[in-house]
Amino acid sequence: MDAGGRTPGSRLGRRNDPDRRDRIIDACLEVVSRAGVAGTSHRKVAAEAGVPLGATTYYFEGMDDLLAEAFTRFATTVSDRFERRMAAAADPDAARGAVVAIVLEGVLGDDRELVLSHELHTLAAREPAYRSITTAWVRRNRAALGRHFDPVTVRALDALIEGLTTRRALDREARDPGEVALAVARITRDDRPGPAPAGA
Repeated sequence: MDAGGRTPGSRLGRRNDPDRRDRIIDACLEVVSRAGVAGTSHRKVAAEAGVPLGATTYYFEGMDDLLAEAFTRFATTVSDRFERRMAAAADPDAARGAVVAIVLEGVLGDDRELVLSHELHTLAAREPAYRSITTAWVRRNRAALGRHFDPVTVRALDALIEGLTTRRALDREARDPGEVALAVARITRDDRPGPAPAGA
């Protein structure tokens, strides 16, 4: 135990400020949403959290550790919403309606979360170490869809949701609810595998 009363290598919070670690994680997400991963630093995060600069390295091994914790929290929060929507569907028609609602209303709460989603995916594309976060996110969403649909349909719906959600967020084009409902209906109307492509 060192002079500060902690075990070497420990990242436990100080007794007089038990929420400090959580505040730093939340502050990291706020900074990333405004400045991007490239513009995020320990100094900016500490200022956002209202803690001394040294607190970020007290609780986290480095920026990669902090970013991983922050993006894991973000991804878990969003996938929790997705799971709740799908779990509330009592039958196949309700499940289709839940998918349409996810596309039209989104599970990303606002533009801040849209930015965080894209920052995470860009980071994971560049840095394989972060792909465990996006992989877990995808698996949870597909498991939620899997309550109602077969695996092939789940993969198609997952792609539809991802594509339309991104397009809706970036081009701001009004999305016709009937068009989305029709796309979901076409994907889910028959769970049997279709014919193999010619020459397959």
